[in-house]
Amino acid sequence: METAKYQEPTEVSAKDKSLILTIIVILLIVAAMAVAGFLFIKQGPDTIQGQGDATEVRISGKLPGRVAELYVEEGQHVKAGDTLVHIHSSLVEARMAQAEAMETVANATNAKVDAGTRSQIIASAKDIWAQAQAASGIAQKTYNRMENLFAKGVVSEQKRDEAKAAYEAAKAGEAAAKSQYELAVAGAQKEDKEAARAMVNAAKSGVNEVGAVLEDQYLIAPCDGEITEIFPNVSELVAMGAPIMNLQKDDHWAVFNVRENLLKDIKNGSKIKVRIPALDLETTMTVFYIKDLGTYANWQATKSTGDYDARTFQVKARPEKKIENFRPGMSVIYEGISNFQ
Repeated sequence: METAKYQEPTEVSAKDKSLILTIIVILLIVAAMAVAGFLFIKQGPDTIQGQGDATEVRISGKLPGRVAELYVEEGQHVKAGDTLVHIHSSLVEARMAQAEAMETVANATNAKVDAGTRSQIIASAKDIWAQAQAASGIAQKTYNRMENLFAKGVVSEQKRDEAKAAYEAAKAGEAAAKSQYELAVAGAQKEDKEAARAMVNAAKSGVNEVGAVLEDQYLIAPCDGEITEIFPNVSELVAMGAPIMNLQKDDHWAVFNVRENLLKDIKNGSKIKVRIPALDLETTMTVFYIKDLGTYANWQATKSTGDYDARTFQVKARPEKKIENFRPGMSVIYEGISNFQ
C-alpha cells in the first residue's frame, strides 16, 4: 500500500486575492456606516398609539313590566327628548287605580268634616234651646211668685223650695241646650279636621309615588347620541332598574396610556397633533384629563440596578372640532412628545 505524498501549498491566485479584498472592503464600509449611524443619526420620535372613546349612557327605569314597543333601533341617532321605549305594567296601573280611589275617599271625608253639621241638626238644636229658654222663663216666674207668696205667709217653705229647684233645673236645661246648639254650629273638632286633612295628604302622596314610577313607562333620551345596543326584545319582561339600551353621547375623545418619563411637557390644556389612520386624517386635540393608572400598569425596569419602574398615566384629549365618522375604538397615533405645545 502506497502512502500519500506531502504536497506544498499552492500560491493564492490573483482572482482569489481580489475576492477577499472586496469582501474586506465591504465589511469595512458596513462597519463605518453603522458607526456613523450610531453617532450621527438621531433617533425618531416615540410613537404612542391610543384609541377613540366616548361616554355611554345606560338607559333604565324604575318601572318593572313588559316591553310594549321599541321606538328606536341599534345604530340610530337620536336627539335629547326623543321617546325610546314603552314599558307596560298592569300591576302598577292597578296600584295607581287603588291609590286614586283612596284619594277620592279621603277627599270626601275631608269635605264632610269641613262642611260641618247638617243644617237640619243645627235647626233642631236651636229649637230645643228655644224650648229650654221658654221653660226656664216660666220656671223663673213661678219661683218669683212663690217667693212673694212665701214672704206673705200664703205658701209654705216647701212650696217655695220646690219652685226654686224647678227654676234651677230649667236654667241648667237651658244651658245644656245652648251648648248643644253651639256645638252643632261649630261642627267637627279641630283635631278631627286636622286628621281629615292629613288623610288627604297621605292619599295624595300615594298617588304621587305610583305616578313617579309610571312616569318611566315611556323612557326618553337624556342627550343627543347614537343607540349602540338594545338588550330586551318587544314583549320581554324587564325588572326595576334593568338596562334597556345603551346611548353613546356625541362627545368623542382619544385616550392614550403614556409612560411617566414622557409626561414632562404634557398638562391639561396642552395641544397635540395626532393621526387617525382609519380616516386618513391628521388633526389637533386638546388634553383635558391626566390620571395615574396604578401599580398594575407599571413599565417594569429592564435592569436590576440603575433603573426604575415607570408608572403609566392615562391621558385623554378632545378634538378641537367635531370629526365626522370618528368612532370609539379607532386607532389614534401620536408620534413623539415634540408635538406637544
